[in-house]
Amino acid sequence: MTAKPGLRSLAAVSYTNLSLSSPPKPLSRSRSHSLIHSPPKPISTPNAHHLFDKTPHRDPFEYTRLLFHYTRNDRNHDAISLFVAASRAGLPVNGPVLSSVAKACGSLRDQVVGRQVHCQCVKSGLGEDVSVGTSFVDMYMKSSEGVVEGRKVFDEMRERNVVSWTSLISGYAWNGWNEQALELFMEMQASGSMANPFTYVAVLGVLADEGSVGKGEQVHCMVVRNGYVAITFVCNSLVNMYFKSGMVSEARAVFDGMECRDEVTWNTLIAGYVGNGLEFEAFEMFYLMGLAGVKFTQPVFVTVIKLCASYEELGFARQLHCRVLKSGLESHRNIETALLVAYSKCREMDDAFNMFSMMQDVKSVVTWTAMISGYLQNGGTEKGVKLFCEMSREGVRPNDFTYSAVIMAHPFISISQVHAQVIKTNHEKSPSVGTSLIDAYVKTGNIPEAEKVFQTIDEKDIVAWSAMLAGYAQIEDVVGAIKIFLQLTRKGVRPNEFTLSSIINACAGPSATVEQGKQFHACSIKLRLNNTLCLSSALVTMYAKMGNIESANEVFKRQGERDLVSWNSMISGYAQHGQGNKVLEVFEELRRRNLEIDGITFILIISACTHAGLVDEGKSRAGKLEKAMNLINSMPCTADAKVWRALLGACRVHRNLELGKLAAEKLISLQPQDSAAYVLLSNIYAAAGNWQERDKVRRLMNERKVKKQPGYSWIEVKNKTYTFLAGDVSHPLSNHIYSKLDELNNRLKDMGYQPDTDYVLHDVEEEHKAAFLYQHSERLAIAFGLIAKPPGSPIQILKNLRLVGSSSLEFCARIPICKACDSTN
Repeated sequence: MTAKPGLRSLAAVSYTNLSLSSPPKPLSRSRSHSLIHSPPKPISTPNAHHLFDKTPHRDPFEYTRLLFHYTRNDRNHDAISLFVAASRAGLPVNGPVLSSVAKACGSLRDQVVGRQVHCQCVKSGLGEDVSVGTSFVDMYMKSSEGVVEGRKVFDEMRERNVVSWTSLISGYAWNGWNEQALELFMEMQASGSMANPFTYVAVLGVLADEGSVGKGEQVHCMVVRNGYVAITFVCNSLVNMYFKSGMVSEARAVFDGMECRDEVTWNTLIAGYVGNGLEFEAFEMFYLMGLAGVKFTQPVFVTVIKLCASYEELGFARQLHCRVLKSGLESHRNIETALLVAYSKCREMDDAFNMFSMMQDVKSVVTWTAMISGYLQNGGTEKGVKLFCEMSREGVRPNDFTYSAVIMAHPFISISQVHAQVIKTNHEKSPSVGTSLIDAYVKTGNIPEAEKVFQTIDEKDIVAWSAMLAGYAQIEDVVGAIKIFLQLTRKGVRPNEFTLSSIINACAGPSATVEQGKQFHACSIKLRLNNTLCLSSALVTMYAKMGNIESANEVFKRQGERDLVSWNSMISGYAQHGQGNKVLEVFEELRRRNLEIDGITFILIISACTHAGLVDEGKSRAGKLEKAMNLINSMPCTADAKVWRALLGACRVHRNLELGKLAAEKLISLQPQDSAAYVLLSNIYAAAGNWQERDKVRRLMNERKVKKQPGYSWIEVKNKTYTFLAGDVSHPLSNHIYSKLDELNNRLKDMGYQPDTDYVLHDVEEEHKAAFLYQHSERLAIAFGLIAKPPGSPIQILKNLRLVGSSSLEFCARIPICKACDSTN
């Protein structure tokens, strides 16, 4: 027989691996029929294969029976070995034999041996048999590399049955060729072939992945019309299709109408509810499943244990653990990992580690990652890093999720070293790994490296874009942030509330203008995201920092719901504007709602009361430092850097050297590279006249390479921001600015104004101290505002550092032609 064109190429493939001297002869039709239809006899499998090899007169009948036994019991390697031995012995083959061997090759995903068997099939003249051809279609479609060849075999089949069509449709679906699967299904219908239940299952699976509700309903009608609605596994596919399309009530209707339900039915229902965010309904169905007497299976346990992890239901997780042990399913890897994660989420790390330690065989990367993530999320960063190193020693290669988790372990692990390993293992283009690296570099202030990582990510998701925007916002680079935002929109990526909150935070920086912030506010309204918690809180902060406390309050009042971040944003806004009474009003409302405050709320209240002169409320800034210390010690949360910085600032005001040293030590231990602790402590020594100790602190800063943040002020004129440092002469109008400043100082002297030089912390003469005050950045900004803005218009000055002592507010208050507003970051 002449092979068809598409098969000739396959026939040309060498079948050396099978070591066949010549193609075996086909069995006669009558003998073949008897082999297929004879009643099976018991086979002693352990020695059957060896007995066949030692038998001098080998019986084709027994050979075929043994081959069928192997394939039915998934002993596919034995089936292929037996086929090779029989072929060497010159035993004849028939269609069922080749179909069985093709099935074994398909189960093993062994395309090499499968092609060689196919060649034998063609040379033996058995390729025209519909069952044999279908078997080879199925074999090729089990692997993504064989899809094209599987379609060739199908196209060259002279005769096809419903199994042939279903094998090809299922293969397309298995390999994600959904469009081709649906086209073939329509072609099948046009050819007059009737779909069977397995065909509908394959098609419904494709429609579930595609979310094609309309076509799914049409297929549902076909299922009903053809009488397959009583078949359990078909209804299971219908339930799954409706759930994945978001049609919960339709899925439940199919479930309720089923005459017979199995474990898969219940698991599909429970998983469907979880996938649609209906977790409580999922718990209810699990309970009803138990009442119905249905045996809990591994997938059901995994789904419900994951629910326990999400809701931190420790008690229920322990009960499920007991049920797992009673069911004998404790050795299933997915269940073990789900329990490990559940204990981690419930902060029971000892139980989680016990689960990890008791796992048999080699632990998978999923298990290692779950344990590492559990430690990192529950404060066991050092243990998580040690486990990561142990994982590497065990030879387990990290995946995207492992790297994404361990990158967050800085400073217990070197970001650059992990980054190098990420590059070495080809994970640098992963969106999740890239985003974690960006976030880590941003938190350490290494924005250039974050930018490099951002550029290497192939398919940037919205999380990666938002992380990069957050980096620019952190360094107050509004130009860079806007550039990234424009790139994002050009690529058709829809911003979410986190993206917009990052760009709005950037617009609160000194180089931004009020109009820029308003434009992104308008964008958030257009996208209907302006009332989300994170975005509305960012708007409150942005308007407050830009001096528009009224707009900040309006946004705050319109918030539909508020968390502690929202309240802190409004309190911070009023504190920045020195409106201590307003701060206390918001704080009292917060307390009436029984929300637990954190360290940030605490520091904001202290700061606001200080600048408003509210003695009783602002304990530390009013000199009651011991009471402030007692309050810090009794706080429900551990005092963070912001709290110690506030106390240190209070010690600076009231010259409490002993408590100031304690606060400085605490602050330096938490943030060793933050200049605030060193500067405030040196200022305390300077205010006390202890210049020797002051110089020691400054030398310590130099040794540790800690740079002092310069104080600067900025003013917006005609939608452009101008920034000034103390003694700044970089502005083109510098001569005019200093001339205006001389004019103002002379007028103030005539009015009797005397600057308070106690807050000039330099060991110099009084006249030099006055000169220091004369060149403060905010005074230069005020002078420029008087030059550049129309007479009588308000002047708004913003600063990155808060003013204390001799404030320029006093300076401005004595100038009747000027209205100044001091806001700080």
